Amino acid sequence: MTSSSSSVPKTRLGWTYDVFLSFRGEDTRNTFVDHLYNALVQNGIHTFKDNVMLGGREQISSELLNAIQESRFAVVVLSKNYANSSWCLKELSKIMECHHHMGQKVLPVFYHVDPSDVCGRKRDFETAFKQHEEGKFKGEMDKLNKWREALTAASNLSGDHISTFSG
Repeated sequence: MTSSSSSVPKTRLGWTYDVFLSFRGEDTRNTFVDHLYNALVQNGIHTFKDNVMLGGREQISSELLNAIQESRFAVVVLSKNYANSSWCLKELSKIMECHHHMGQKVLPVFYHVDPSDVCGRKRDFETAFKQHEEGKFKGEMDKLNKWREALTAASNLSGDHISTFSG
């Protein structure tokens, strides 16, 4: 797996990374997320950013799960197509698990989406969950409910709403 991180050694406080970036690549990888990643690294913040184009893979690697667990903060960039990706939803579930059980700090960034649409799973988010329910994850209500809960919990956290960034 190819990833970008500003450092692999443990940070001062025992975390491997200061920040883990969660994002939907097709929406934000080459715009907002690249700018954010570069700004964090330039300011000495050890940051993990997954650089792999998934190509339809659904399995999250142990490296990625470990990077989530070993990060002090997670920045979740919620964009129009975020919930279309089961990968992103699995990642978010792990992030929220770390938030609840390990005290990981989570900052949601609502990128060109209305926070109420994310929280209420309206518009694109509602459509994405319907596709998951009727498609590959039909009959897997426990998994879908876990993803819904993670998305709702993340969207209820205090975060930033970015509606004008054009990168």
